Amino acid sequence: MPHSYYDPDAGPAPKEWLSLDEGERIRLAQSFHVSERIKGPRLKMHAVIHVVVENQLAMGFGPSCRALARLQAQGLSRHDAVHAIGSVVMDFVHEGINSPTSDAQSMQSRMNEALDALTESSWRNGNA
Repeated sequence: MPHSYYDPDAGPAPKEWLSLDEGERIRLAQSFHVSERIKGPRLKMHAVIHVVVENQLAMGFGPSCRALARLQAQGLSRHDAVHAIGSVVMDFVHEGINSPTSDAQSMQSRMNEALDALTESSWRNGNA
């Protein structure tokens, strides 16, 4: 991946991705969506979610890596699989923000379980 472009269907080279500044990663993800004329509310937040998932994948986070492989085998594009994984991760981020006294270890375990249970069907039906 050149430092000037991000394509969620190809995925970034892990070492290169992780060598980038976080702000640059967000800029690249946001620029992709703008260049593809993909519109939606809160484009920067959308890009941040991409970055969170890509960071997990680049670092080899097992539950997200397994989910990506499973979702793609079930027919999702890599880009849609990143969205599906992001939906699960953001549920737990939201919980952590709204319940700051939640046990982090328990939340991590539950998120891992949710990622391991994630399927194309559960994501499309809003049960992710």
